[in-house]
Amino acid sequence: MAPLRASISIQGDSMRISFSKRAVAFAVSALLSTLAFAHNPADYPLRVHIFEHNSHSHYYHRVLDWVDGEGRANLFENGMPLGFDYSYRCSERLRNSAGFETYLAKWKKRNETLEILLPKLGNASATVSCDLKVDMKDFAYFRQGNGLQTESPAAYKEWMEKHQYDPEHGKNDPVGLAPEPAGAATGPTQ
Repeated sequence: MAPLRASISIQGDSMRISFSKRAVAFAVSALLSTLAFAHNPADYPLRVHIFEHNSHSHYYHRVLDWVDGEGRANLFENGMPLGFDYSYRCSERLRNSAGFETYLAKWKKRNETLEILLPKLGNASATVSCDLKVDMKDFAYFRQGNGLQTESPAAYKEWMEKHQYDPEHGKNDPVGLAPEPAGAATGPTQ
C-alpha cells in the first residue's frame, strides 16, 4: 500500500503543478484581455453633458444585466455645443452630469451613435462604454430652475467664452459665475 500512496502523492503533485500552470495562464490571459479592451481617453475627443434621463434596470438571477432608457444632453464638438435626445442600453447605470461635468465621448456612427465612457462605481480608474442612439437638435439645452430650456448654439458658445468653459480642453468649471437665487438660470442665458 505504501507504493500506492507514493504514486498518488506524486500524481497529486503533478496535478497541482498542472493546475497552477493553468491558473497562471488564465490570469495572464485575463490581464491581457483587460488591457486590450482598456479605453484610451485620447480616443474620446468629444464631451457629453447629460441633463436628464430615465431608466429601466433588467436583472438576470438578481444581478444587474443591463439598463435602458432615454434622455437629453448636450454634445461639445469642435468648441460648439449642440443638444440631442437619445436612447441607450448599457451594462452600467447612466447618471446625470453633476454641475458642469461631462463624459468622454466619440462618434461611433456620425449623427447616429455616440459612445461615451462611464466611470465604473467602486473602481475610479475603470470605465465602461455605453452607446447612445442620438437625435441631434439645432439648439443647445440649459437648465433653468427645475426644467430644461433651449437656446441657439451661438448664444451658448458666447456664454462659454464669457465664462471660460471649454470641456473639450479641460476647462470644466465656468469662472465668474455669481451665485444664482433659487429657481434662476444655472447655465447659459439669452
